Amino acid sequence: MSYLEVKDLKVHFPVKGGLFGRTLGHVKAVDGVNLSIEKGKTYGLVGESGSGKTTTGRAIIGLNKITSGQVLFEGQDITNIASASKDVRRDIQMIFQDPYSSLNPKKRVIDIISEPLRNYEKLTKGEETKRVQELLELVGLSPESILKYPHEFSGGQRQRIGIARAIALKPKLIIADEPVSALDVSVQAQVLNFMQEIQQELGLTYLFISHDLGVIKHMCDQIGIMYKGRYVEAGTKEDIFNNPQHIYTKRLVAAIPDINPRNRDKHLQFRQEVKNEYEQAYNQYFDDEGLAYPLQPVSDTHLVALPEKG
Repeated sequence: MSYLEVKDLKVHFPVKGGLFGRTLGHVKAVDGVNLSIEKGKTYGLVGESGSGKTTTGRAIIGLNKITSGQVLFEGQDITNIASASKDVRRDIQMIFQDPYSSLNPKKRVIDIISEPLRNYEKLTKGEETKRVQELLELVGLSPESILKYPHEFSGGQRQRIGIARAIALKPKLIIADEPVSALDVSVQAQVLNFMQEIQQELGLTYLFISHDLGVIKHMCDQIGIMYKGRYVEAGTKEDIFNNPQHIYTKRLVAAIPDINPRNRDKHLQFRQEVKNEYEQAYNQYFDDEGLAYPLQPVSDTHLVALPEKG
């Protein structure tokens, strides 16, 4: 049984206009997404800005209203997570994209991290302080930092504070929305490695959202590639990186820098071939509206959005 399963998820936003603010149509931000994550694994959602990947994550956790579809967690229907049990709501937490805006600059670290604890657990002041100090140590920060404010930390340290807040309730699933995109490349690697370490230590399951396929390759076991609210390709890490089938996926893979000088010419050739194919064969991969076709299996683990063979 999948730990988290999303079935035919759709999130459509109304477009209003006119004198009376009538609904003129809908933006199909997410239009039929399916995904399944095994316990202790990491599933990556990839796509450029506007692909629907962040909307998908926010819908699962209840921050965006679901138009239709179903979300199952440990076999329990949590499509309307606001009405789910308190235990379920504490079991799923989120790490937000920007460590500079996601932390309240007017609050000290102890108040930021202890906020979820105050909502879900009845702790004495001493117990709360001890728990926050333990969490800070776990994320590699000094326990003495509890009285500091966010502006006293670097970007990477702020994101570690955000991670400490996310794991404060000992969740089972974490939705990580572009957790390193606002950080320098050198700091990104530190935070990603740290997230893998605590995943092993705490037995966490991740839904990892990113526009960066290099980051996804480092973190994820299964991957879904999104474009305009739909999947264009889904499969294992090996399927996506060793055997990309859709032109959009190839384009993302080709954009990953290859720092090995021996592979330079081969990589540049692949990048040029993808560029030519994208320009010449675009209509073979997308319908008349520029949307992806339904997914078709090309192997037991690999799905690609291709037109049905007549």
